[in-house]
Amino acid sequence: MDRSRTAGADASPAARRRFLVRLTAVLIGGMFLDGYILGIIGPVTGTFAEDLGLSPLEEGLTAAAALLGILVGSPLGGYLGDRFGRKPLFMADMALFVAASALQFVVDSAVQLILVRFLMGIAVGTEYSVGWPLMAEFAPARLRGRLLGATIIAWYAGFMVAFLAGYLLTELTDLGWRTILGTSTAIAVVLLAARIGLPESPRWLWNVGRRDEARRLAHRYLIDAADMADVEHEDAKTGTFGMLFSRQYWRATLFTSMFWFCGVAPYFAIATFADSVLGRYGLGGGLAGGVGLAAVALAGVVLTVLLIDRAGRRVLTVPPQWLCTAILAVIGLWAGAPPAAVLALFLVFSFFNAMYNTLTSVYPGEVFPTEIRGIGTGFAAAVSRVGAGLGTFLLPTSMESLGSGPTMLIAACVALVGASLSQWLAPETKGKSLTEAAGTMAH
Repeated sequence: MDRSRTAGADASPAARRRFLVRLTAVLIGGMFLDGYILGIIGPVTGTFAEDLGLSPLEEGLTAAAALLGILVGSPLGGYLGDRFGRKPLFMADMALFVAASALQFVVDSAVQLILVRFLMGIAVGTEYSVGWPLMAEFAPARLRGRLLGATIIAWYAGFMVAFLAGYLLTELTDLGWRTILGTSTAIAVVLLAARIGLPESPRWLWNVGRRDEARRLAHRYLIDAADMADVEHEDAKTGTFGMLFSRQYWRATLFTSMFWFCGVAPYFAIATFADSVLGRYGLGGGLAGGVGLAAVALAGVVLTVLLIDRAGRRVLTVPPQWLCTAILAVIGLWAGAPPAAVLALFLVFSFFNAMYNTLTSVYPGEVFPTEIRGIGTGFAAAVSRVGAGLGTFLLPTSMESLGSGPTMLIAACVALVGASLSQWLAPETKGKSLTEAAGTMAH
């Protein structure tokens, strides 16, 4: 068959745009699911804990099971995606999610629920390490930042929709907790069906030596001619986990993983325990305060997505981190601050922290080359879950034993590490081809 005829069959600009919209939609759906499964469990925790007779340890493990699964699934999915291709893993992770989510309808013990939630977390972790590289490899350079950043909007939206849905279904219907948890299955089935027929990444194909197929798919699906040409600049290499720590790529690994760690650790801790944190400062209505923190954070993400491909990456990464460091330090040092001032500082922190956290969805897909883009993204995601878990686990103990002021100063120190690291290493990748972007931190 004539390759040019095959390539041109669906190569109209409109067809390429439709494909990009479809790919963006299914990726956004995956991130929505991540937020959804973390948000839906809150309103029904008390119900299933009583029904199953969960101990405090089992209750904590149930809540943390998905995060633990992400910790495992991110590097594993990234490795498999680099080794066997983005497409098969992109289908397999959603198929695993559908199966595990459906099992929530029939679980009848703490062990079963923990295991099912753990499997769902593995699927979500794989989604991180396969979905973002896939988007980075198909998105035009001029739109890459906002398309990747839009997935973070979906995460916040998924979390808030799930929390509200769980609350309303619990209060207004007779549905059991198994059915409420299982609502994620319907979303996952739709996303799985929508992924059928999506192509493999041309860059991955080129990297493994399947060059004719790579050219055909690049001409069929990539929007910009410059991106098509850039595919042929890929080096044919086999990626390994050890390459993350090589002289050439250790900077990219250090930056993406610790930037992400330092970004999410304070936010997850403060947002998760918004009620008790704000209560320590004399602020009533912790639930309203927590919703306020989430809403302001969502606004910060939206603004970043709108600006990222115009203003650039560094200006949205470095200054907001220094500002958040200062805000946490002020909260920690300002003993006896008026509650209204404390609330205002927490809201400003939430807004600017969300701005630079949006870049955690962008940088990993850009600064790693194709052969380790999946495992690099997966490793950074796994480190970030360690940060989120440590922050969430240690905050209540720190607030009780050290007090609110020292606890906020510790959070400020974590933010300071992230700001210093970004000041040193954060690259500017705006408008660069993936080959150029991956070279910004390589030595």
